[in-house]
Amino acid sequence: MVIKLKINDKGPFNFILDTGVGMMVMTDPKMVDSIALQSKRTIKLAGLGEGDEFEAYVTPPLKIDIPGLNSYDVAATILKTEHFNLSSFVGIPIHGLLGYEFFSNLAVKLNFEDSTLTVYRPHDARLYRKGTRIPITVEAHKPYMQTVVLLPNGKMQQCKLVIDLGAGHPVSLENMIKKQGLPQKFISANLGVGLAGPIFGFLSRIEEIDLGKYKIKNVITSFPNDYDSTTMKYMSVQRDGNLGIGLLKRFTVIFNYQDNVIYLKPNGAFRDPFEYDMSGIEYYAAGDDFRHIIISRVEPGSSADEVGLERGDEITAINFKPVAEMSLEQIDALLKSKDQRNLLIEVYHDKRYDRVILTLKRRI
Repeated sequence: MVIKLKINDKGPFNFILDTGVGMMVMTDPKMVDSIALQSKRTIKLAGLGEGDEFEAYVTPPLKIDIPGLNSYDVAATILKTEHFNLSSFVGIPIHGLLGYEFFSNLAVKLNFEDSTLTVYRPHDARLYRKGTRIPITVEAHKPYMQTVVLLPNGKMQQCKLVIDLGAGHPVSLENMIKKQGLPQKFISANLGVGLAGPIFGFLSRIEEIDLGKYKIKNVITSFPNDYDSTTMKYMSVQRDGNLGIGLLKRFTVIFNYQDNVIYLKPNGAFRDPFEYDMSGIEYYAAGDDFRHIIISRVEPGSSADEVGLERGDEITAINFKPVAEMSLEQIDALLKSKDQRNLLIEVYHDKRYDRVILTLKRRI
């Protein structure tokens, strides 16, 4: 979920709402000039991923303006180098991540069906009669909840999960490979990018996860590679994984940090099956207008691999519709839409245009 805001009366800028971060993070290094930052100091950051720690600026107190809201004395960091490449994965310019500073003093209601956000004073928040109230803790500026997961081997596991709006997956279980091993059916995958670089691991399914009174079944789940001692030392709060927007978007959600609670009410997507990409393509948006879709990786043995698609190919159309007229969300939905569905893919490859029939295959 992306919101527009102004910083020190400059902007507007696009920020992703991300409960998985504490301090506000500006991921675009050019923000130093965009907000006319005069004084700054440097710190080192590290986190989940397979790279080294890196440097960021700490800003003086900032003024943040969101339509209807004004905040002062907000602390933030600005990355010295473009690290996440979020704009290419979202398809619009992204300037940073907004986390704890936004959620700490407000009750925040997210309606994913109509893409609206409503904020209240915490004592004015309207509580859901037909929803469910789930206690949380706020530790190190991040929200955590306790839940029970039913693993494919039949074992029940009590888990402490960080509630992470910035994570695209439904669920990630970060230390299960060593404890329980991988489920029988899985695929290798690039799971995203953390503060310390790419996150590699596996994708599979869990039998069930309990969110209050709701039992969510057959959930696609990320299993990052086992953490080493270097990675673990950067975690100020020990946890078992995180709960991402891939599951949360099936609800209308109210966050209320001051009362240590979230409220969940199922929306129209609640009973939709969990599906993952059936093509074997990983891609990103390129160009000044983010209208060029470039393949970054093809999974060996996948449908895309079988028809000869390669890294560096540009997808120009799907079923005769130019991808320049589609959002990344629409493209993603097509590539995981239905097992055995045929898609006509037009690509620019080796200085020529080709068309191939791509047959989607459910991989997990």
